Amino acid sequence: MRKFVLNYLIPRILQYFLVIFLGVTLTFVIPRLSPVDPVEAQVARVIASGSQVSPDAVIAMRDALTEMYGLGGSPLEQYFAFWGRLFQGDLGPSLAYFPTPVGMLLARAMWWTFGILLTAIIISWIVGNILGAMASYYDKNLPIQIIDVFSQAVRPIPYYIMALVLLVVFAYYVPIFPFSGAYPPGTHVELSVEFALTVMWHSILPLMSLVLIGVGGWFIGMKSLTSNIISEDYVVYAENAGLRKNRILSQYIMRNAMLPQITGLALQIGLIFSGALIMEVVFGYPGMGTLTFQAVMANDYSLIMGITLLSIVGVATMVLILDLIYPLFDPRVRYQ
Repeated sequence: MRKFVLNYLIPRILQYFLVIFLGVTLTFVIPRLSPVDPVEAQVARVIASGSQVSPDAVIAMRDALTEMYGLGGSPLEQYFAFWGRLFQGDLGPSLAYFPTPVGMLLARAMWWTFGILLTAIIISWIVGNILGAMASYYDKNLPIQIIDVFSQAVRPIPYYIMALVLLVVFAYYVPIFPFSGAYPPGTHVELSVEFALTVMWHSILPLMSLVLIGVGGWFIGMKSLTSNIISEDYVVYAENAGLRKNRILSQYIMRNAMLPQITGLALQIGLIFSGALIMEVVFGYPGMGTLTFQAVMANDYSLIMGITLLSIVGVATMVLILDLIYPLFDPRVRYQ
């Protein structure tokens, strides 16, 4: 146990904090290389709005915004001040939604993205892996062969093309589902069964665009992994011993093919925090992808940094969790 903690657990925790430290540092440095000055952009926006602002007021506004965005002092002073605000959960105000704090915008958008993407990833992972293993083991089954052909055809299609096709077919030509948004305009957001059902109804098309492509990817991956396992000696021995095929498939084949799929699942969950940009824009979904698009279009300095930091922490955290639970799936890790 001591060897496991010293040689496996502690190095991975240190690696986790190192990744976050480097990611935060790069997030601090890269936006400051941009030619767009967020302070001057905000001042120019106020002046362009036609407001009568005196020169003294412009100077005061510039000083206040410089302090608010943490751009005062030397780069080293800005860097330490940036870490100080970060520990307090202060990411500054958004330029596009000024003066709304970035943290508030992220909190609003994150749960929409988290809900739909996590659901899509879990459904596509489970269905894709089960069907992929069955396609490899029951390769003469006609329904499985049809699913195989469908998965091979769907997999190369970008998910945003699938989103556009579903939108045109099921919201325009055959208007079954809502055209856009997470709920109808003017709906009061509340914690109720009626509102939850409305959100679920609006999420069907975005969810389908992600699940159809996701199932194809996991299907092909699992089929490739299991096709190499079904010829192993222990599988042949289990078949000759007369074990039921379903048990052989679940206990001998799928179980030994799951490690790469579990790794892929953890990485996919980590990427949730950056959102599905094009899908959310296509369907007008109020998640992280739409927020990222609006931040880039408005050159929103603070909001872009906040989204980037959230994505870095999300991916690093999921990789750490994966490393910590890996010994439960692969006993060989505990004896390295």
